[in-house]
Amino acid sequence: MLIIPAIDLKDGQCVRLRQGLMEDSTVFSDEPVAMARRWVAAGCRRLHLVDLNGAFAGEPVNGEVVTAIAAAWPDLPIQIGGGIRSLETIEHYVRAGVSYVIIGTKAVKEPAFVAEACAAFPGRIIVGLDAKDGLVATDGWAEVSTLKATDLARRFESDGVSAIVYTDIARDGMMQGVNVEATLAMARASSIPVIASGGITNMDDIRALKAVADQGICGAITGRAIYEGTLDVAAAQRLCDDLGAGEV
Repeated sequence: MLIIPAIDLKDGQCVRLRQGLMEDSTVFSDEPVAMARRWVAAGCRRLHLVDLNGAFAGEPVNGEVVTAIAAAWPDLPIQIGGGIRSLETIEHYVRAGVSYVIIGTKAVKEPAFVAEACAAFPGRIIVGLDAKDGLVATDGWAEVSTLKATDLARRFESDGVSAIVYTDIARDGMMQGVNVEATLAMARASSIPVIASGGITNMDDIRALKAVADQGICGAITGRAIYEGTLDVAAAQRLCDDLGAGEV
């Protein structure tokens, strides 16, 4: 299971939100590239980048920072989400050196686009499903749909999606622990590997996820916990490796 540090980009800065609220953000760095260097030095094997402005704008806003990070570590797998709603945007990121592109809002509103993207960019498409009480949210979490996240996951099963990033909005940025039950339900809903996101606070969360990782959980994204020091990236990855390795 991979421990994946998150770098959330807002106005060119590295921030963390609480429950996806743009007005409730904490700035952790004015230099996202330097922050990426910190996690690379800690031994991370993948980075999770989010263009928060892009998620609301519906198009990339912090693309230059993403490109800079990809250029600095060309051999490090990087996944990017936020405002990715066209094949042109995906192509731009792939050309910039990004390994995986996360489709969120567009996947919910136009599910057929996922199959189209997977066909155009095989092995590079991840679907981001963000849920509140099990229901999918879109547009930077501003809108909550009536779709069950697990039902939507099944919809993408035959499209060639590399992974699903599943985020429990209620837990995200709140340091209240990961929702293992909901993450496991998502993993069991389809054959697509699941990356857990939201609420990961300490090593207990990593142990809890790792205990059920063999049922389809391939990674865990962590943000506020590693910035506030309640979770050590290197120690968490060592724990996962010691308990048995598993990568996407």
